[in-house]
Amino acid sequence: MTDGITTGGDAVVVGGGLAGITAALALADAGVRVTLLEGRPRLGGLAFSFQRGDLTVDNGQHVYLRCCTAYRWFLDRIEGTALAPLQDRLDVPVLDLAKPEGRRLGRIQRDPLPVPLHLGRSLATYPHLSLTERAAVGRAALALMGLDLADPALDAQNFGSWLAAHGQSARAVQALWNLVGIATLNAVADDSSLGLAAMVFKTGLLSDPGAADIGWAHVPLGELHDRLARKALDSAGVRTEVRTRVTSISTESNGRWNVQVPGEALRADAVVLAVPQSEAHDLLPDGALDDPGRLLRIGTAPILNVHVVYDRPVLSTPFFAALGTPVQWVFDRTDSSGLRDGQYLALSQSAAHHEIDAPVAQLREKYLPELARLLPLARKAEVRDFFVTRERTATFAPTPGVGRLRPGTRTKAPGLYLAGAWTATGWPATMESAVRSGVSAADAALSALGRPRPRHLFEVEEAA
Repeated sequence: MTDGITTGGDAVVVGGGLAGITAALALADAGVRVTLLEGRPRLGGLAFSFQRGDLTVDNGQHVYLRCCTAYRWFLDRIEGTALAPLQDRLDVPVLDLAKPEGRRLGRIQRDPLPVPLHLGRSLATYPHLSLTERAAVGRAALALMGLDLADPALDAQNFGSWLAAHGQSARAVQALWNLVGIATLNAVADDSSLGLAAMVFKTGLLSDPGAADIGWAHVPLGELHDRLARKALDSAGVRTEVRTRVTSISTESNGRWNVQVPGEALRADAVVLAVPQSEAHDLLPDGALDDPGRLLRIGTAPILNVHVVYDRPVLSTPFFAALGTPVQWVFDRTDSSGLRDGQYLALSQSAAHHEIDAPVAQLREKYLPELARLLPLARKAEVRDFFVTRERTATFAPTPGVGRLRPGTRTKAPGLYLAGAWTATGWPATMESAVRSGVSAADAALSALGRPRPRHLFEVEEAA
């Protein structure tokens, strides 16, 4: 990068997760010269892959919904849409171990009808709730539709208390509200902000008939978020440096930014900090935020992933959710991992505060019998491999009051912007939130640089 200010402007993006990649692509598409810096040896942030013998393993199971317009734009921008397709229509098998075999299966599905009728048949026939509980769920859903997501008072309220006040039994919370909420919020209802929970359910289930259709990568995440992302960055002219950790950020007398990395000083007109909140706190210059300490008050929540390789197929569906067992969601990762013989299942265990540091042997002793109870074919199958991956700070914790702590993209320091799923996107900590934050940061930087926004960026924001 050069020291002088030129027509397009110069930008440094710190952090190569989805937020940073998005910001870098959007800035480069507008003619800005961009350098993207990532401390890890790969791009993708907390949605990545690694090798375990012949297997290509995702660190955790990530899904998105049809309503995730920004992440869908991201997939399209890196030419990865076909590799992470959406369901034609929402269909979630739900197995309840509390019921006898042969009567355990229920489904959450939608019909091609207007909201809220699209879920009416599914709710009316959902076998894991009583008729009275199903009616109460319908009334609560209508009450959720009436909430104003722009009301800041929702952020301070507890979703679990709201559900109780709206007639939801403990069983309904477990079998429906937490079933969906724990996977999207990484928290149970009692630990969730009403504002974020209402956003999830209103947007995903009560906005458009197809909003909750589920999509997931049919290839390793590294194929999308590292290889294809890097190819798109290269094509856009972005200089991408991995294994490069920023040590400090400061302003110079001419108002430009000085970004220090080992052995080099990068100068830029704009800097986007797209790193976790604790790292952003440490890099922020004095005065950039009124209360930088609030970034450290944004809690984190863990996700545990349990990986099991069997010597034969034991599951015939792409995924299912479970009740009456510690198992939450189970996905078939056989094809995407490259496994040629047997079957590879990944268990995604959100809000795993009590198990995140448990020994592998203890987790094996706990979860293999549960899988055998859920999947009859697993009872005679041989376990060829069992391992776990742990993301101790997988997401920010969506606790009541967290909205007051999440900063916007602009700081008080001209030319310095924040991005990350933890910023004030209005969404919980999802891939969608990360991409939206990158769009917002790029938009703010382009405005300050006097650069026109790429048309596709504008359309995504409008759609979102």
